[in-house]
Amino acid sequence: MAYNLESLVQILDHILHSHPHHPWTLDPNKRPQIETLLHKSLFLKDFSATSFSAVAGSYGKQSLESRIRDASHDAEDILESHLVEQILSCQGDESFVFSPPDLDRVIRELDSAKEEMMMMMTMSSSPPADSSSPALSSSQDPNPKDIIVGVGEDLIQLMDRLVGQPSKALQVIPIVGMGGIGKTTLARHLYDDPSVISHFDTHAWATISQDYNRGKVQDVLTSLLGCVIGKPNAEMLERAGADLGLHLYQALIGRRYLIVLDDMWDIKPWDDIRRFFPNKENGSRIIVTTRESSVADYTASGSSHHQVNLLKDDESWNLLRQKVFAPQETCSPELEKIGRRIAKGCRGLPLAIHVICGILSQAKRSQDLWEQVSDNVSSTIADKGEQFTNILSLSYNHLPDHLKSCFLYMGAFPEDYAIRSSTLINLLVAEGLVRPISDKSLEEAAEMYLKALVDRNLIFVYRKGTNGNVKSYSIHDLLRDLCVRKVHEEKFLFVDGWAPDDLARNTACLRRVSSRGRFSTKYISREQIRLARSFLLFGYMGQSLASAGVYELRLLRVLDILRIMFKEFPEEVLQLINLRYLALTIGRCLPSSISRLRNLQTILVVRGGSLRIVGAIMVMPGILDMSQLRHIRLKGQRTYIKYHGEDRNLFVVLDKLQTLSPIAVSDFTDRHIETLPHLEKLGIFWDEEVDHVRDVSHLHKLHTLKCRSSKYNRYNILSNIILPPSIKKLTLKGCRIRDHELNEIGKLPNLEILKLQYCYFESGNWEGEDGEFCRLQFLLMKGLKLVNWTADDTHFPRLEELVIQYCFELKEIPLAIGDIPTLKVMEVLRCGDSAKASAREIMEAQVDNGNDELQVRILE
Repeated sequence: MAYNLESLVQILDHILHSHPHHPWTLDPNKRPQIETLLHKSLFLKDFSATSFSAVAGSYGKQSLESRIRDASHDAEDILESHLVEQILSCQGDESFVFSPPDLDRVIRELDSAKEEMMMMMTMSSSPPADSSSPALSSSQDPNPKDIIVGVGEDLIQLMDRLVGQPSKALQVIPIVGMGGIGKTTLARHLYDDPSVISHFDTHAWATISQDYNRGKVQDVLTSLLGCVIGKPNAEMLERAGADLGLHLYQALIGRRYLIVLDDMWDIKPWDDIRRFFPNKENGSRIIVTTRESSVADYTASGSSHHQVNLLKDDESWNLLRQKVFAPQETCSPELEKIGRRIAKGCRGLPLAIHVICGILSQAKRSQDLWEQVSDNVSSTIADKGEQFTNILSLSYNHLPDHLKSCFLYMGAFPEDYAIRSSTLINLLVAEGLVRPISDKSLEEAAEMYLKALVDRNLIFVYRKGTNGNVKSYSIHDLLRDLCVRKVHEEKFLFVDGWAPDDLARNTACLRRVSSRGRFSTKYISREQIRLARSFLLFGYMGQSLASAGVYELRLLRVLDILRIMFKEFPEEVLQLINLRYLALTIGRCLPSSISRLRNLQTILVVRGGSLRIVGAIMVMPGILDMSQLRHIRLKGQRTYIKYHGEDRNLFVVLDKLQTLSPIAVSDFTDRHIETLPHLEKLGIFWDEEVDHVRDVSHLHKLHTLKCRSSKYNRYNILSNIILPPSIKKLTLKGCRIRDHELNEIGKLPNLEILKLQYCYFESGNWEGEDGEFCRLQFLLMKGLKLVNWTADDTHFPRLEELVIQYCFELKEIPLAIGDIPTLKVMEVLRCGDSAKASAREIMEAQVDNGNDELQVRILE
């Protein structure tokens, strides 16, 4: 619920705190009403995220959340519609007084919701009518006959931690993974293993579940006691939790025990019962299964947790075959071929395979039927697998509200899509879905959101950079199906071509649209999307944006149309003055009138490579007036920002700008540098030889810098720039390097990544010095005009990966490079014979020295 209010709070704050770039001032008579609405929104946002979040889910709670969502949407629509209408009706920079329509109806609705929320809180604090019978018991344990496939290595590792390790101290072993991946089945297999049973004096199992609260500690203790001493008698059941805990402690003390705490969602159960497990240094073990990495870290107290991975394709088929066919039954080659496709469609998730097997085992062994299932694996599971949907939904229901919106946003992206980290973060910020966190930027807060989803096994890291930072995320297909279903149910997002007709008809007003290029009024009408805030395109648009009515969506905050090639900048976009995020592909320059988009935070422009264009300069002088900008990214052949050398008397301080890439060095003057106090990522294109040093050393937040010039001009860059010590990643492309200039770069105290591409060494030599590159982890040498390279382990003491590509003139790779203790990978691609020979010599020397950690890859 709170994710809807976060956006409204940001809008109200924006209206109340006028900025110099605003062409309007707030009507003083309307200020009290805006302040009242902000106060009530803040209360509901904070209260729902804390106290009200503990109220158990019910139809009443869901209905209340829907009312607050609709009221906050109404307030947003009223305010932004009126403001946009007034701005568009003004000429140029003409100022006006913003007097929003009456908001009493919305305020009354929020007041009513607040009263109902407080009433529900009061009722939920009352004790339940009947709490005498335990809700949790060993009867909830999984079927011990579940087939185990593809977890042989898991079993070996876990068995060793249970019975093979000599440590006598009590150890907690967390088993972590996404819902439905088989954590409980794996734990049950260990629990029932004869060697485990014989190793421990006693063992006990309790299922915690998502709806645990402190009042249920008695149920957990009763379940554990029932396993240790037998069925509890009536007298025991009447005891308080502390008494039961003491009884359990006494039953376990002096005995080597194995305890399984299954399906733990947070740390409360552990804090409630941990003191009842004696630690007498006798080799006792506790297994905890959880979807939450934070719970695993907390319970394990520093010891490693065991991550359960998805099944491989062959393992998925083996599980499906064993579940569907009896031991004496054979599978025809025709069905096996289809069955393997079905198993692959389950994406390695055991629960999905179990659901599919339940369908196939009850049906005829018909190729036609199996083909139908194969063509629609995801929808078959979603439609027929109620248990599957319920299990995965638990993870979503357990999320705090601000993470729910972040998870739901993943439904906007296509299946099997690698979502660039920076793009996703910028979108979440532009959508108004990120709460400010003290001492953190909005981008840092969004990154924390995504990490929390990864820790909860709801999304996964698709690719990491060389320094360990996340480059992209993705989501399991079946979780994405759940996500897309939820976004339609909650009117959060419309994915065109996905929603069934009845669901589309029930979606009265859409906030966001994700299109695969099939966007039309077949599923939704223009009236339904007139108040939409986002339009994201992930395919070819069969019709123009104008005919689809996209340019009529005056309240859009996000417009991502990268997949459409525009020869000229579409002037209609300038009418979308509410935009925060704009991504598009064009063949020519951006106009100065881009500055009319005063609210723009992120602009991503790709130069159309397939378009025939004249010149190679992206002209954006108007960008100097856009004080809300946070990220400017330009991509494409010979693409960079050029201001035409404008003589400006007034420079707007872009104190929110974090990314600027790339800008022509001829226009990157000291005055420009002074307007970028919080810049973190910078790209500079050397379009001419400069005689004035660019001093960026006072940009204390700058951690990523890319300097490039044409590889044909090869301007000297390093002697014309002063770098700050904060630099962590440096890329030099197409530049000329003089003796000892790289030694100066090596003195940067925080440099972790260095990429040298198509650079020309004037002397043909690079000679290292002691004490340099003290933190460098990754070094790329690509297409260098370099003959002799002298270096050893003292020059790169922490290097982990070395990549050398297309360095045809390099005579040899220093043999001492192999002695760097941290080096894990060395890759040599398309280099001269002598360089490749030295790489082989390094590999052989390290093998002889017993170093099996270093991988040397020599590629042609």
